[in-house]
Amino acid sequence: MARVALLSGGGRGLGAAIANRLLAEGWSLSLGLRDVSQAKQFGLPDRVQAVPFDANDPAAATAWVEAAAEHFGQIDALVNNAGIMKMVDFDKGTEDDLDAMWQVNVKAPFRLIRAALPHLRKTGQGRVVNIASTDAKRYRQGTSVGYSMTKHALLSMTQAVRATAWDDGVRATAICPGAIDTDLLANVTGATPKADRLTPETVAGMVAFVLSLPNQASVPELIANTRLESLI
Repeated sequence: MARVALLSGGGRGLGAAIANRLLAEGWSLSLGLRDVSQAKQFGLPDRVQAVPFDANDPAAATAWVEAAAEHFGQIDALVNNAGIMKMVDFDKGTEDDLDAMWQVNVKAPFRLIRAALPHLRKTGQGRVVNIASTDAKRYRQGTSVGYSMTKHALLSMTQAVRATAWDDGVRATAICPGAIDTDLLANVTGATPKADRLTPETVAGMVAFVLSLPNQASVPELIANTRLESLI
């Protein structure tokens, strides 16, 4: 039977690239989407489930996980991909901007992990992949302080998953890419030049790679930087 992954934000950009890569490798997918019509682009109705998911709704995580478990009978992986970036530093942005990032980038993944963990434990080889950022490894002047804060929190959450469910075969990885050529950076001043950015397909390959590894080859963090700097 095909392994089943939950993927948030799988309708476009990096999420769509991850969905296409996992489908090509034989996975079945439950996509958590604000617009479920986005799932039509993938076809394969027997292997793709679309569930309404609003990262700002505390009840949405449990509802999605339960719908996926009922539909497929199992959950083998959770990929927390959905994220937003707003420019918040000590001079720019608002509390509302910061709260919005905290809801989508931190609280929603936390709720999904909490809801999915019992199912992941059952498989003996459950996987959690959190799409973090190089901004989770350091703060670089000129970037969003608020965004970096949320990605640091996501990295910490990944470490907590590993510690909590290791004995049940659950492995967690924080993917920490540099700039990706998606709409997220479309209006960011000073972002990595377009020609130097990672493609969504490259990062999707990183996700597929860590999901393919056995329990004995745990990768806590996988960094792919576009700049010459140390992130250790």
